[in-house]
Amino acid sequence: MVFSVIVRPFWYAISHYVVTTPNKTFLLNFLDFFLAMRYNVCMEQKSFFEKRNLHNLEKIEYLKDDLPDFIDDYFLGIENQTSTLTRLNYAYDLRIFFDYVVKKVFKGKRTVKSLTLQDLESIASNDIERFLSYLNHYDYNGTLESCNERAKARKLSSVRAMFKYFFSKERISVDNAAKVSMPKLHDKEIIRLEVNEVVALLDCAESGTGMTEHQRAFHEKTRVRDIAILTLFLGTGIRISELVGLNNEDIDFSTNSFRVTRKGGNQAILYFSDEVADALARYLAYKEDDKNTPSGEHALFLSLKMQRISIRAVENLVKKYSKIVTPLKKISPHKLRSTYGTQLYRETKDIYVVADVLGHKDVNTTKKHYAAISEDIRRSVADKVVLRGDPTEKQ
Repeated sequence: MVFSVIVRPFWYAISHYVVTTPNKTFLLNFLDFFLAMRYNVCMEQKSFFEKRNLHNLEKIEYLKDDLPDFIDDYFLGIENQTSTLTRLNYAYDLRIFFDYVVKKVFKGKRTVKSLTLQDLESIASNDIERFLSYLNHYDYNGTLESCNERAKARKLSSVRAMFKYFFSKERISVDNAAKVSMPKLHDKEIIRLEVNEVVALLDCAESGTGMTEHQRAFHEKTRVRDIAILTLFLGTGIRISELVGLNNEDIDFSTNSFRVTRKGGNQAILYFSDEVADALARYLAYKEDDKNTPSGEHALFLSLKMQRISIRAVENLVKKYSKIVTPLKKISPHKLRSTYGTQLYRETKDIYVVADVLGHKDVNTTKKHYAAISEDIRRSVADKVVLRGDPTEKQ
């Protein structure tokens, strides 16, 4: 609105002058400046998630330089069924695959850009199996890389999705990727905080105990914010992207609820406890009293630069406090989410409630992550069924 009122009349005048003036170089540069200014104003008005999607699209366009031209059709075809982040991950995985193809399958006789759908059709299933073996140790642009079983599975999933698309569109006559089995995945140990460790983590954020002098220098400035972030993670189980994307107006203290944007862009209303409400209210009051807080900034959690806090900054602050409290556990924001999910399952014994609150579309995802704690339940009921009476009881 500000841009329109102030700049638009001047913009029209300059545009008219460019059209009617022979020497246009200076004025065209001036117009470029105003276009950039208008773009920046528009970007400021976009939400965190809109900005993230635009950033992902820019990355995808950049990565297309390392992909065959027919990938344009693929990304266009799956656009309405996938998020920008999914397509970006596909682009990263596929450029490794096609780099392998020109090095090992076609023996360097082609460049990635010269590959055609006929070349794709000629890639055999054992070529893809060799690709998975190649991922153990490989060189990409002079950098040595390696993939574990989960990274291999993700790359194979990306390759299979591409083959499936072109086969379903009858652009290739055979789907050789479908003949390749997914790598066997071993269950990962579920790492989470125990109740006493949760208390210790919040106490550490409150007091700064165990910090270095350098960390203490910033602690007083970020203490209230950090407590609010940790409490929100541990009290609601939201994802890090959901937390970073929160705005001030998303919080409703009258119902102890807040609005989040889930994976895929869907919005949901979640609820929080009075303990979480207290931490959020303290932080909002702290922000309001801080004269450096920008009046037009909608972001809930701000960095020391008074901008929306980044995902990396949140990861670092969780790592900072957790290393002090539990140095043997590698705790991330996702592990705090797991801690909440574990505790919720213990309290409700209802995997469907946990799935709904955490935003899992498939309850099997929830079972995979949290059913392991049923061992606690199994242990607690081990002595409930009595066969011949108390073995310690005297006859």
